[in-house]
Amino acid sequence: MSHPLHLDGVVELAVLERSGLVESRHLGAAVLLDGDGSVLRAHGDTGALVYTRSTLKPQQALAALATGLQLEGEQLVLAAASHGGTERHVAVVEGMLAASGLTEADLGCALDYPLDGAARRAATEPRRITQNCSGKHAAFLGACVHVGWPTAGYLSPEHPLQRVIVSTVEALSGERVEHSGIDGCGAPVHALTLRGLARGTSRALTSDAPLAAAIRRDPWALDGEGRANTVAIERTGLIAKGGHEGVLVMSASDGTTLALKMLDGSARATTLVGLEILAQEGIVSRDAADEVLELTLERVLGGGEPVGALRPAI
Repeated sequence: MSHPLHLDGVVELAVLERSGLVESRHLGAAVLLDGDGSVLRAHGDTGALVYTRSTLKPQQALAALATGLQLEGEQLVLAAASHGGTERHVAVVEGMLAASGLTEADLGCALDYPLDGAARRAATEPRRITQNCSGKHAAFLGACVHVGWPTAGYLSPEHPLQRVIVSTVEALSGERVEHSGIDGCGAPVHALTLRGLARGTSRALTSDAPLAAAIRRDPWALDGEGRANTVAIERTGLIAKGGHEGVLVMSASDGTTLALKMLDGSARATTLVGLEILAQEGIVSRDAADEVLELTLERVLGGGEPVGALRPAI
């Protein structure tokens, strides 16, 4: 049985420097696979189990589609999204539900406020449809309606939909799902090794896949305007998908895919580290990587002025 990621299996991936002194260090593990699944780069224990969190959504979306559910365009992207909860996002999810004869009341995801700052400030109460995983849940429900499975209890690990998801994840990742838990949205979340996560993501997002094409066409739907994943897709052509607790995947059109996990659960350096590895390997240009970081990376300020920076340590 595989083991969880622990201190013996991590390396320093990034540091935060303030006024000439390293103030914080981000430890983790990362792996880069080529389109055939061969390891190009490995940092730390990439064979340890990590919860995949929302980085698994492209694979979960393909499982929903495997039932025969038809999704296209923005709706297809929302099936794999951790969206910002803007009016535009909510409208797409409402359309997905309506197509299956359902409403927000049928969603099983947790009540939550939007991730997008402006949408969050405008919200008067938490809702299920503004929870960032509501698009995934709408796709889950749509698959159930399409096949004729009950929508009640669709998040139970014993529900036929969840069994299809496990089978799909195992086929894509090439690993047996040894451990599962409950994600923040209430859906089952499965643990994989970083190698398995990268492999499964690569297979789910091949260059000719409708899902990959839809994400590149409407990157705003996967995350949100100005948010890190969307900006990375817009500026580099990579498909970037983050997850809570410092997990990130980035996949190029030829299937070359990176997966990383920060041991401390922080996401503030994940895009930095991912782009650094990809830039060093020539998968993405340094200029494009720098554009993304200029727009998304946390600033280190003192008195409102720059006094340091987050920087990669690899």
